[in-house]
Amino acid sequence: MNWFGLALGAVTFGIIGLGFVWVIRGERYFGYLWWPYILLAGILTILASLFVESNWGSAVVAAFGASFVWGATEMKEQAVRAEVGWFPFNGKKIRPPFEKIIKKWPAPHL
Repeated sequence: MNWFGLALGAVTFGIIGLGFVWVIRGERYFGYLWWPYILLAGILTILASLFVESNWGSAVVAAFGASFVWGATEMKEQAVRAEVGWFPFNGKKIRPPFEKIIKKWPAPHL
């Protein structure tokens, strides 16, 4: 019997669950304008998974990277949810470098 798929599915499920938490907290403390940095981190993490020798490690690293990419696309929607009142709103957020440039870019959506 091969338990690899079941174990990988359980770990990926946990990573996705943590993704919801870090998107909510990340938007609360940092704001949605950090999305390019999160997107870049996700792409680099997915690329790093290509160089992991074991199948298990490569799959877990890629799942983390995919969670970052998804989170970058979800940051703007989370900001809207906080403004509507569904989640706590924090007006004193940590501003990203190059904020004026990032504000001109459209936030990604899935």
